Amino acid sequence: MSTRPHLLVVTGLSGAGKTLAMKALEDLDFFCIDNLPPSFLPQLTKLQHLAADSGRRVAVAMDVRGGELFADLFVALDALRTDSVPHQILFIDAADDVLVRRFSETRRRHPVSEGRSLFESIAAERRILAPVRDRADLVLDTTRMTGHQLKEQLAHIVAGRSLEEGLEVDLTSFGFKHGVPLDADLVYDVRFLPNPYYDVDLRPFTGLDDRVRDYVLGQPDALPFVDDVSGFVKRWLPRFATTGRPRLTVAIGCTGGQHRSVALAEAIAARLREHHPHVATFHRDMPRRLRAGDEPGKDRGSAGSAEEGAAP
Repeated sequence: MSTRPHLLVVTGLSGAGKTLAMKALEDLDFFCIDNLPPSFLPQLTKLQHLAADSGRRVAVAMDVRGGELFADLFVALDALRTDSVPHQILFIDAADDVLVRRFSETRRRHPVSEGRSLFESIAAERRILAPVRDRADLVLDTTRMTGHQLKEQLAHIVAGRSLEEGLEVDLTSFGFKHGVPLDADLVYDVRFLPNPYYDVDLRPFTGLDDRVRDYVLGQPDALPFVDDVSGFVKRWLPRFATTGRPRLTVAIGCTGGQHRSVALAEAIAARLREHHPHVATFHRDMPRRLRAGDEPGKDRGSAGSAEEGAAP
């Protein structure tokens, strides 16, 4: 678990990327609160402890959108310091010309009304925020950053890990007869392997049962397939991580989603866990075989024939 403070106060220039930063922090498993009135900041101590107990951190975004309430920020930060509440202040900044361009492209109104130009409003906001920037523990300049690069920087300096380390890999088994998972990033078809369904002794079981797993993995093409897929994912995982996605879903499909896809998804996941900390398996269509009162591996007689009665 990280030794960093569990409370992160996020502030900075309007248009510098605070909204993107909060979305990125949410993907990094922070509990995020946007545009909180500063006077409520000291009251987050209880929430901070609850989040810490679950291994999460709290990120609170506050900026000049709060109007006069923003003046209370210094009082609130002083209260945190007086009460010895561990916290960090992250200040998001960017060059004036970049901020002007971003506001011009989105046609948003700047929250600080000062003068007749965006440059004057930005200059006024800088004056308001200067004392906060001076107190910041972390300053992040997004002038030349893309959204993905911002998330990568936050993962490194705030969460203490790389995007690749934080990327969750899901191995999902499914049956093509029930449709391809819409959220799949990579889809593999394993219907080229013999179907255990046509072995009456294996039919009642699933790919989680030893006898089915041994049958599937015992086929000459099974382990080379596991090697190829796990090798592909391991090789390209860093590149998938640079896109900023929080999850990579690898779908393994057979006819009904009960036998081959389940066994192979588990085998590939086991291989990936040797190199990556966040790997999970989900078997989308296997519950279709589990009727009320049934147990995995229990012979369901003819109940499975209507589900699996398709060509391999």
